[in-house]
Amino acid sequence: MIAILDGYVDEPSCLGVPPYISPYPRYIAGMLEDLRIPYFYTTIDYFRKNDKVNKILDKADLVIVIAGIAVPGKYIGGRPLSLKELETFLPEKEKILVGPITLEIDEIEGYEIISFPFEHKLYQRLGGKVKDFSRNFVNKFAVIGAKVVKYHPDYPYLICEIETYKGCYWGRCSFCIERIHKISMRDPKWVLEEIEALYKVGIRYFRLGNQTDFFTYMGDYSKDIPKPNPEFIKAFHEEIWKRCPKIRTLHLDNVNPKTIAEYPEESKKIIKIIICYQTPGNVAAFGMESADERVIKKNSLISYPEDVMFAIQLMNKYGKYVGYNGMPYLLPGLNFVIGLKGETKETFEKNYEFLKEVYERGFLLRRINIRQVKVFPNTPMAEIGDRKVKKHKKYFRIFKEKVRREIDNPMLKKILPVGRAIKDLRCEYKKGRVTFARQLATYPILVGVLGEFERNRILDGRVIDYGMRSVTAFPILNINEVKLYQLEKIPGIGKNRAAKIIASKPYLNEEDAKEKLDEIFDIVKLYILVETS
Repeated sequence: MIAILDGYVDEPSCLGVPPYISPYPRYIAGMLEDLRIPYFYTTIDYFRKNDKVNKILDKADLVIVIAGIAVPGKYIGGRPLSLKELETFLPEKEKILVGPITLEIDEIEGYEIISFPFEHKLYQRLGGKVKDFSRNFVNKFAVIGAKVVKYHPDYPYLICEIETYKGCYWGRCSFCIERIHKISMRDPKWVLEEIEALYKVGIRYFRLGNQTDFFTYMGDYSKDIPKPNPEFIKAFHEEIWKRCPKIRTLHLDNVNPKTIAEYPEESKKIIKIIICYQTPGNVAAFGMESADERVIKKNSLISYPEDVMFAIQLMNKYGKYVGYNGMPYLLPGLNFVIGLKGETKETFEKNYEFLKEVYERGFLLRRINIRQVKVFPNTPMAEIGDRKVKKHKKYFRIFKEKVRREIDNPMLKKILPVGRAIKDLRCEYKKGRVTFARQLATYPILVGVLGEFERNRILDGRVIDYGMRSVTAFPILNINEVKLYQLEKIPGIGKNRAAKIIASKPYLNEEDAKEKLDEIFDIVKLYILVETS
């Protein structure tokens, strides 16, 4: 038996930290299915806390470990496997290490390392024969390995990352590992087969995320900047819904703002298609990286500030309207990378001024990601390493705090005003009398729901307050279920009115509640269900 241990990945074009699951476990499981080799799958978090999993792994003939955080972040759903932990992990077992972590290390004691991307080489190592060296090689494995998701501890509350293609048409950014991939499209027929296979095993949440620019999937690559194909994108989405009519989430990830600036008419059509065929709460991550033209040139970045501003404006024009789950249909997000070549103190000022202009012009950004560059060997950034990161640590901290306080927080209040109902929140963990929940979505907002609810309960809430990048919500419950400490937090209620509401229980129907609550009924009805007994 072979064990697959998912230590999670986070790349520029792929996320696999729960509630996301990357395609890699499915590809590997599909290879083992194809070769008729028994296997077992688990995650690093489940391994850490479950003795039964330890015993199963002890019986495995081989352990394939997936790992690699190329784009570090803060994670709520899981703790990725670290290099330090790898060094002490299952010392007596034969192990193969795959994933983006292999871009950082040449060797590690106790592991056979298969370099990234690993799929063709791993299949050969397992005894298979490779004839197709394109990304279509993974197609069959993605389909027959789909059932592995049922063994994930969070199943069925998983967002499956779907790869449409690998590689970046620009491929010159100084820091990015996507440069190692050549552009290689996956046949859309197989991508649809994969989505359908996952749907048949119970998955209802999907992200078309494992590519560098979804707008250019099956576009015209004969041009310097690939030209999007709106007709294909529409037909592709129509087929997804034809095969999988009860999807709960269909989102995307990366969009290159340069594509939108270069092809505004085609991009406008695709934005409208995405709004029509994908679900609300969607975020298109724009890799801006810097608003400083000097940094842009020195690091061979592709998008200039005017390109990004145009893309933000166009996406806001059609995507800012609120959908059924309380979130805008489609908004842009921005990625900034700190520590790049050519960066000075003025770079931080230019980045902030760009964001300030976005806000003052009334445009919405769903996410502003600010991170320090992670330097990989064999990239142009390796020449200077992390010198800029260390030198500008103070500027980074000040810039980040200022953006969170002066841009992020007021932007969040516009996106989710007090009283807005936000739906389909999945409860994840409790802290005191607050349960933290998120929508199963791309870049979901963290919601502190007043009350103690079990993990994986799905509920709706209404916004009552804000953290720096999160919101507090009142759970939309029947009035007879609500507790005193919850009622006290509703704007306009307070302790005395809350006590009156509790003392007047039970409420038989809306008329009964209206009679008992009198002047506060209208406030209560905004936050609490009072229709039934």
